[in-house]
Amino acid sequence: MLHSKTLNAVRRRRGNRIRRTAEDRILDAVILILVTLIFFATIYPFYYVLVLSLNDGVDALRGGIYLWPREFTFSNYEQFLMDAKWTDAIGISVAKTVTGAALTVFFTCMVAYGLSAPNLIGKKIYNVVLLICMYFSGGLIPYFLTLRAYGMLNTFWVFIIPTLFSTYYCILAVAFFREMPAELNESARLDGASEFTIFFRIILPLSKALLATLALFAAVGQWNSWSDVVFFAPASKSLKTLAALMREVIIRNQVDVSSRQAMMQAARHSKVTASSVQMASMMIAVLPIVLVYPFLQRYFVKGIMIGAVKG
Repeated sequence: MLHSKTLNAVRRRRGNRIRRTAEDRILDAVILILVTLIFFATIYPFYYVLVLSLNDGVDALRGGIYLWPREFTFSNYEQFLMDAKWTDAIGISVAKTVTGAALTVFFTCMVAYGLSAPNLIGKKIYNVVLLICMYFSGGLIPYFLTLRAYGMLNTFWVFIIPTLFSTYYCILAVAFFREMPAELNESARLDGASEFTIFFRIILPLSKALLATLALFAAVGQWNSWSDVVFFAPASKSLKTLAALMREVIIRNQVDVSSRQAMMQAARHSKVTASSVQMASMMIAVLPIVLVYPFLQRYFVKGIMIGAVKG
C-alpha cells in the first residue's frame, strides 16, 4: 500500500514537471521568433552575396534580386579565376595567413611559457608591461617610421615580423600554461631535459586546444587584414592581398546612377561587372574560414573556456 502511494506521488511529480502553462508556451514562442530573426539577420547577408555572385552581373545592376538568382551563371567565378590579379592576391593571402599564423603562435607561446614559470624574477614587472602594451600603442606614425627604419616597407615581411608576438594571445597562453601540473616539468628536469625539450616534447603536445585557438585567431586576423597592405606596402602591386583588392573594388564601385548606367552599357556583352566579380571574390574569401572552422571548433571552444575559467 505504501509502495503504491509512493509510486503515485512520483508520477504526480513527474506529471507536474512536464505540464506546461500558457505563459511557458508564449515565452517559447517569443524565444523562437527572436532566434529565427537573429538567425535570418546573420545568415541572409552571406546568402545574398552568394545569390549575387551566381547572377548575371549586368542583370544584377537592375536590382530586385533577393532570394535566388534571376539569371543564373558561373561567369563571375570564371572571370575571377581567369584574372591574374585576383589569383595572385589569393596566393599572397594564403602565404601571409599560413606563415603569419604559424610564427605568431610559435613565438607567442615561447614567450608565454617563460612568463608562466613560477620562479620567474620580475614577473610582476613583465605582467604590467604586457597590460600596458595591450591597451596602449605608440600610434600609426611612429609605427610606420619604425618599419621604414628597418627597411620592411613594401616587402612581404612587413606582414609577418610585426605580428610575431601578440600581448592578448600571450596572456591567454600564460593562463593556460600556469594550470599545467608542475610535476611534469620537475620530472623532466630530473631526467636531464632542457627547457627547450620540455617545451617542444611535453608542453606543446598537451596544448592542442590552446594552439588551435590561437592559430584560428591569428589566421582570421591575417586573412581579413587589408590595412597593412594599404599603409605599409602601397607601392608593391605584387603584395596585394584578397582583402585589400576587394577594398579597392568596393571604393571604385561607389558611383552615381549615371555612371551605373554607363557600366551596364560597357558590360552588356561580357555579362560580368566589377561588382559581380567582387561578390564572387567575397564568397571565395569566406570559403577557407568556413572549411577550416568545423575541424578546429572542438579545440577552439575548449581553449576559450580554459582561458576564461582558469585565467
